[in-house]
Amino acid sequence: MIAIIDYGAGNIFSVKNALDYLGYESVLTKSADEIKRADAIILPGVGAFPWAMKMLNESGFVPLIREQTKIKPFLGICLGMQLIFDKGYEFEETEGLGLIGGTVEKLEREDMIIPHMGWNELVIQNDCPLLKGLPENPYVYFVHSFAAKCDDKNISAYCDYGGKVTALVHDGKNVFGAQFHPEKSGEVGLQILRNFAELSKN
Repeated sequence: MIAIIDYGAGNIFSVKNALDYLGYESVLTKSADEIKRADAIILPGVGAFPWAMKMLNESGFVPLIREQTKIKPFLGICLGMQLIFDKGYEFEETEGLGLIGGTVEKLEREDMIIPHMGWNELVIQNDCPLLKGLPENPYVYFVHSFAAKCDDKNISAYCDYGGKVTALVHDGKNVFGAQFHPEKSGEVGLQILRNFAELSKN
């Protein structure tokens, strides 16, 4: 069973619907016990970094997430991916979950529209279990104005949007992050979610 953490940051139903379509058991939850019982965890989210961290802290999820990611697969999606880094700089400097070293900073692109919104090609940088079975030149759907800066070893894939934009990250163990929305990225996104769900069976 996959726990989708409901901490008030939205975007939870589309992720649940995608997993339902793929035939994987999942639950939208605010329960620490359900998260502990789950085989894998997804942290979705849309909105602002400081507000989301405030909600996670007030819900008591921060220590729980840090504990559970040591023993089971974890996927942060969009804002959920941004929260896995050390710090974010949206409106104010805010401490993140610190699951992968790095910062989240505003996209600064000359002659490019911000937010970065729409379909963009993934460029594979490092091998990652979530990339298994993808077609050549896979395209995924983005909506964001901030992006992660981290060590190249943690970047599984990026896209080119007036420069390199971190798209998929992995700590080499249990933690994954997708800046794009796999649940809105057609067959490519469904394959990525399928790959993640299969990790929970290992």
